Amino acid sequence: MTAVRANGIAIDYEETGPRDAPAILLIMGLGMQLVAWPNTFCEGLAARGFRVIRFDNRDAGLSSRMPSAGRIATRAMMARALVRLPVRPPYTLNDMAADTIGLLDALGIAKANVVGASMGGMIAQILVIEHPERVKSLTSIMSSPAPLLPRPRVLRALLRPPPRDEERAIRRMKEFFRLVGGAGYPPTEAELQAKVGRSVRRSYRPDGLARQLIAIQTAPSRVRMLRRVEAPTLVVHGTDDPLIPMAGGERTAASIPGASLRIIPGMGHFLPEALVPLLVEEIAEHCRNAGGAASTGARRLAVGSP
Repeated sequence: MTAVRANGIAIDYEETGPRDAPAILLIMGLGMQLVAWPNTFCEGLAARGFRVIRFDNRDAGLSSRMPSAGRIATRAMMARALVRLPVRPPYTLNDMAADTIGLLDALGIAKANVVGASMGGMIAQILVIEHPERVKSLTSIMSSPAPLLPRPRVLRALLRPPPRDEERAIRRMKEFFRLVGGAGYPPTEAELQAKVGRSVRRSYRPDGLARQLIAIQTAPSRVRMLRRVEAPTLVVHGTDDPLIPMAGGERTAASIPGASLRIIPGMGHFLPEALVPLLVEEIAEHCRNAGGAASTGARRLAVGSP
């Protein structure tokens, strides 16, 4: 375990690659831990000359657990947030973005290429809006500039009361990733066993997931603020994402001047090993070119299978 104090909490992180290389900061999504980033993905970026940092958000993994309002009160807040009724969240996505800046400060990194997946993409968008001087480039993966409700069957699965023991939690998480994994790149049993089993046994915090979901649903739209973003931006989304529909990626790219939109046919809400080589090349090239002049208007490219 490697942790630093940042923004008043403990943040657990891991690094891959040389410390003097340009930094890529990876921000993971709802309820997920740093181990959800495939090792092959981190190693691939490091092999292309980057210092890759991944970390646990607050309320996930080995980073600080936040205070609980109690299970009943938390679920009531979550229900209200999902239908956009007024809620005072335990914390906000902006708080989580401040955690990320605190991590960069603790590691002595003045400016990083920021890559966020799902909720992590939302946090990354806030970083580039509120702290543009700290962001060299932005990559937003399967994310959105505003809250979007998933398909009904996915929402029902997300809101089921969580199991309280590890083995049932592993089965439930496997079922969920099969549901959202996408028709073109469905997660294999070997992938699920390795990724989900490792994650649950490392740390299991279903109450933290609920608080993070409240933060997502109570966040205001970032569409207007993203129009001021100058950082080179790559947006990646799959056609088969039932958790954050493809419209979320399209709207993100349309909101940021000069953003490039990469649509991957068959990709769902999962980072499968089969797509790691493609994602590594796309993101590494984007980060290498981050110092170049931005184009005008979003560019769209449908990406086929690697």
